[in-house]
Amino acid sequence: MAQFTFKWDTAVYKGETSINTGIFIDDEWSPGSDNTTIDIINPSSGKVLTAIAEGTPNDVDRAVQAAQKAFDTVWGLNAPGSLRRDLLTKLADLMQRDFDELCAIEALDNVKPHCYPALSFCLTSISGKTYWWAGAVDVPFSIQTLRYYAGWADKLQGKVIETSEAKLGYTRHEPIGVVGQIIPWNFPLIMLIWKWAPALATGNTIVMKPSELTPLSALKMCHLVKEAGFPPGVVNVVTGYGTTVGHAISSHMDIRKVAFTGSTLVGRKIMEAAAKSNLKPVTLELGGKSPLIIFDDADLDEALKWVAHGLFWNAGQTCSATTRIFVQETIHDKFIDLLAKAASSVKVGDPFAEGINQGPLVSQTQYERVMGYIESGKSEGAKVAVGGERQGTEGYYIPPTLFTNVSSDMKIAKEEIFGPVGVIIPFKDEEDAIKPANDTIYGLAAGVFSTNINRALNTAHKLKAGTAWVNCSNTVDAQLPFGGFKQSGIGREQGEYALANYTVVKAVHVNLGIQM
Repeated sequence: MAQFTFKWDTAVYKGETSINTGIFIDDEWSPGSDNTTIDIINPSSGKVLTAIAEGTPNDVDRAVQAAQKAFDTVWGLNAPGSLRRDLLTKLADLMQRDFDELCAIEALDNVKPHCYPALSFCLTSISGKTYWWAGAVDVPFSIQTLRYYAGWADKLQGKVIETSEAKLGYTRHEPIGVVGQIIPWNFPLIMLIWKWAPALATGNTIVMKPSELTPLSALKMCHLVKEAGFPPGVVNVVTGYGTTVGHAISSHMDIRKVAFTGSTLVGRKIMEAAAKSNLKPVTLELGGKSPLIIFDDADLDEALKWVAHGLFWNAGQTCSATTRIFVQETIHDKFIDLLAKAASSVKVGDPFAEGINQGPLVSQTQYERVMGYIESGKSEGAKVAVGGERQGTEGYYIPPTLFTNVSSDMKIAKEEIFGPVGVIIPFKDEEDAIKPANDTIYGLAAGVFSTNINRALNTAHKLKAGTAWVNCSNTVDAQLPFGGFKQSGIGREQGEYALANYTVVKAVHVNLGIQM
């Protein structure tokens, strides 16, 4: 199989990687069954970076067969929790060993830039890394999540339930079997670990499709899975398009569960395919249009930093991005000036260049989508406070963009943009903020800023979202569940709650003396 080899010789990182570009099934690399490939584009330049194998439904069949064999023989109930714990811990150790390389792959594949020194908001204290968001968040958080679920692997338990002295009744939480997982392009490594870690900890085997736009981190992780010593067939990765590989996974009769992160539109299709095939359960983490409410008693210096982070992190390509900013009218104009100044100080460019805060969008398609929303905002009468135009002529760069004079019926106020674009809307009082904040088909996340903790909590409790941030934005933890209300999804990832996604409960009745 072909290898993708890349050398970095930049001011911020020097190193090399070599990744197999095939399909990973049963611990072996192979081309797709049709021997076709998919070009991977470098978003910084718009040029071809490499090509990967294009999987097909036949390859999904092979992967499912390998996964089922592993589940029946060496994994599932055949692998004690202590073994699963040790293998997950070993995988985390290997990720720690290859930390810098993983950061560079994420930055190359998904253009993770520096954090925002211009906004005095930098998460480098998490990892000691000073140059990549990948080094500050993506890679260390992925390792932390893996270690968290390694700790759960030998602690899964049911209950003994009293019925009568003539019967022993108890429950077992057993692995489902072969699970399908489909992840998006915006956080390739984090999304992979969010899916792999609870599934493996609970004893399931995996058939995964990474995004065809950003597959390199997943392919690198396959090398580490093999090195860690996971039995063949436990983890299988089939690269390809959603319409072929994704559909084959969601409709496969021998895949017993499917987990998906992506758009609400595609989530509907996956849910339909799952229902029409074998009625497999689904976990869906979908789109968002998250509100952020800033009261006039908020600490504006802190609010400014968190708002910029919640809005512009990952170039706004974040499902939980707090893109609808409701500001109390007594501080509205002042806050716009402060946020516009901060946004205009963000340096946009090549993520491997020194001093860069934000990289390009992931693809030409995404660039055109975001620019379409910007033009829509202009044509509908919204005012551009900062940004609003393409930057440069090469790559997919759009600077931070803020709109004011926005009404709730505008597309930019209703639809998920998935780019560095936010709208600022004034409000009078608490009731005037909560009603429009909840007036959305989505319910993934929301936030509130106030130094009055009673007001802040009262508002947070009234917001219809799966995550509510108080005096912060877009911060997640391995221990806390993440998922949405309404059309933002079904089920929860992260924390103990995610374990339920990958287990089935069996009730056992033992007759100790009941006579017929």
